[in-house]
Amino acid sequence: MKTSPLVAPIFSTILCTISLFAQNKKVTNLVYVDKEGVLRFTKDKTEAAFFGVNYTVPFAYGYRSHKALNADIEKAIDADVYHFSRLGLDAFRVHVWDVEITDSLGNLLNNEHLRLFDYLISKLKERNIKTLITPIAFWGNGYPEKDEKTNGFSSVYGKGRSVVDEAPIKAQENYIRQLLQHVNPYTKLTYIQDESVVALEINNEPHHSGPKQKTTQYINRLANAAKATGWTKPIFYNISESPTYADAVAAANVNGHSFQWYPTGLVAGRTLQGNYLPNVDQYKIPFGDTIAAFNNRTKVVYEFDAGDVFQSNMYPAMARSFRTAGFQWATQFAYDPMATAYANTEYQTHYLNLAYTPSKAISLLIASKVFHSVPRNKSYGVYPADTAFDVFRVSYKNQLSEMNSEEAFYYSNTTSSQPVNVSKLKHIAGVGSSPLVSYQGTGAYFLDKISHGVWRLEVMPDAIQLSDPFAKASPQKPVMAIQWQTQPMQILLPGLVADFDVSPLSSGNGYKTRASGNSFLIQPGTYIISKNASDKDAYTKSQIEFAAPKSSISHVELIHAPCQEVTAGKPFTLVAKIIGLDTTASVQIEMRHSANKWKTISMQRKSAYDYSAEVPADITVPGLINYRIIIRKANNGYHVFPGDHKGDPYAWDAYTNETWETFVAAENSPVQLFYPLTDRSKLNVYNPDWRNNNIQYIAGNTPKQLVLKATINQSTGTNFMGWQTYIADRLKNRAGELTSLAKIELKGSADVPTKVKVTILTADAQAFSTIVTLTKNSINTIALSELKPDSMLLLPRPYPGFLPLWFKSNSTGQLNIADADKLEITFGYSSPSNGIGKPISIEIESVLLRRN
Repeated sequence: MKTSPLVAPIFSTILCTISLFAQNKKVTNLVYVDKEGVLRFTKDKTEAAFFGVNYTVPFAYGYRSHKALNADIEKAIDADVYHFSRLGLDAFRVHVWDVEITDSLGNLLNNEHLRLFDYLISKLKERNIKTLITPIAFWGNGYPEKDEKTNGFSSVYGKGRSVVDEAPIKAQENYIRQLLQHVNPYTKLTYIQDESVVALEINNEPHHSGPKQKTTQYINRLANAAKATGWTKPIFYNISESPTYADAVAAANVNGHSFQWYPTGLVAGRTLQGNYLPNVDQYKIPFGDTIAAFNNRTKVVYEFDAGDVFQSNMYPAMARSFRTAGFQWATQFAYDPMATAYANTEYQTHYLNLAYTPSKAISLLIASKVFHSVPRNKSYGVYPADTAFDVFRVSYKNQLSEMNSEEAFYYSNTTSSQPVNVSKLKHIAGVGSSPLVSYQGTGAYFLDKISHGVWRLEVMPDAIQLSDPFAKASPQKPVMAIQWQTQPMQILLPGLVADFDVSPLSSGNGYKTRASGNSFLIQPGTYIISKNASDKDAYTKSQIEFAAPKSSISHVELIHAPCQEVTAGKPFTLVAKIIGLDTTASVQIEMRHSANKWKTISMQRKSAYDYSAEVPADITVPGLINYRIIIRKANNGYHVFPGDHKGDPYAWDAYTNETWETFVAAENSPVQLFYPLTDRSKLNVYNPDWRNNNIQYIAGNTPKQLVLKATINQSTGTNFMGWQTYIADRLKNRAGELTSLAKIELKGSADVPTKVKVTILTADAQAFSTIVTLTKNSINTIALSELKPDSMLLLPRPYPGFLPLWFKSNSTGQLNIADADKLEITFGYSSPSNGIGKPISIEIESVLLRRN
């Protein structure tokens, strides 16, 4: 019988659905949600916990960027997924770009994006990494580029209409049914049948409007569309993106709710400096106290990251806070694909990759161990007490995450901690050195015990920062470099007999060596280390694997940040990283101070890339020091920085004269803590009402002066605003004088007397403040002894907005200015003298630290 073209697809779908229902009766879900809202493994009813990343290569910019590089996308996925496994991750989530795999009616398009997504899921499955599918993103596919023209329902209706209008809701129902019934060509399973696909989050960050009853109905309709396919796995729905609709969301027939956490905001456009551990001290959920239905639901985190923070101490602290809040799934957003991580172009505010950000990657490994091992709902106190918990610790001052258990010793930077039980250790991973491993390279390394006296060693190539990874991004602007360098390593482990063999495992790796005692030179790759290396064929594929980018710099590259200010008559140290030099090259600093005295100082090589030199006291006279760094190779080739000018700098026709400069302050002169002209791009601002309040920079009364003007246009006496700025770098090179600098001078103006709070935040997250009254052209002097313990703002403002804005440490005592980390200025706390509802403005010219 000939079937109508319109009837055939419908008939086929019915048969497919009937077949799937029959198959799904045999499917055992990996996890389920019990009556108390706890996610449990079906097999033994133990609590489940999953920790991992978002990753986007099959879609949008991730896909286009790989195509632009002519990368083999499947091989790129293979390498990245191997790194997920290497970091101990077992969870994957991404909001599927529905605009790329649907038409306007929600019909599934069997295209390259869907195929690559299926390929990714199959490769994750091989590594025992579980998938949470979020089928609806609502987003266009452009970011960071312009959106492409697509025909999906989200392109037609947008996010707002998609959750309220009938036509897009029908399209979403259609799409969800077709997606879940779609057979993955690599696993030969539907997502319903595939045990590695553990749950469904209906959509990504919905923005609800209109009657709340309609919101509940919308969620139920999409949940029912999934269930109609035979889907019996947990279904989650976001409750934090539209918090005023939380009761309507909780009223829906779902198993749990999803949250996100961006504790340091997003897109600062620069690396955030200072201690941000207070920002991740707790994740406080308000709904449990007000919505009864919420309390028997599973809690998951679909996205989290400490945006614009390059430190390696944040992820384990976030994982701890998640567990204290009761979360059972958490996936970082977003892991950078190795092919494009050199420039951090995909999401400028996020940056994470094992090869390019090794310390952050090891901290994520440690965070995964935290999430899987510490009890749900257990509190570890308030910062700084909670920096050491269970077998973990995090440290701002040491820029460190650490796990120290009987079987595992992991550290994100050099540590002096002694392992708790060396004889039982099975796994070591780190960056830098420890009492067990001394290493001069900058990449991550892993040691895994195979048997007594036999270990697998994996060494990643060196990663070197070239520029600020969170500044404006471009594929033409590398922010990190990769170097394959032979580096010294020493390993001190029980059972590892001296003079052991180091034998290559990874494909194409021909490097083999033998230790002298416990020391040897190593290149990137995977190796077996033992007294007598066994046959490589005895090791499994997972032990042989290795994935790393190629060296990216073949020329001389110098990275140097000049000291802003130093003290007259005191020596100081200049440091630089130089890539591409051998030991025969000489590096010199040519300096001149304001009194026109010249001096040439040799820089000493401290490691493969690190050079330093002490600038003597006789060159540090008050004024300016101008200097350049001259590299001379053995063949008399020159590189002169800044600018990397070639040729003899002393030749008669050498015309370049670029220099760095450092200001030399007279001893006991003021230290500048805030100056708008130079610091305006470094502020973390709190302004809860950008429509009515503003910050602008205006000309001051002196030449080339900028003044910060902050305005609250409709004052209530409580709608304050303010900002923080990092100051520890200002104090570092004036440290020897700080005992004599005991007063803060705030110079500014206000048309009507206005109270301003001045707060100093320390590296231990203690806050000390006092309030001064700003008047017309006033200079307020504050003795440091007047500053008393207080709370501090958490800036940038943590997101979601229901999270705490303030933090107060349990520590007490007096301010030690040498520990100062940030300066905070706020105003608007009290009724203005010109009356409620009237505008109030303050102008800040400068904040100085002065002598007694």
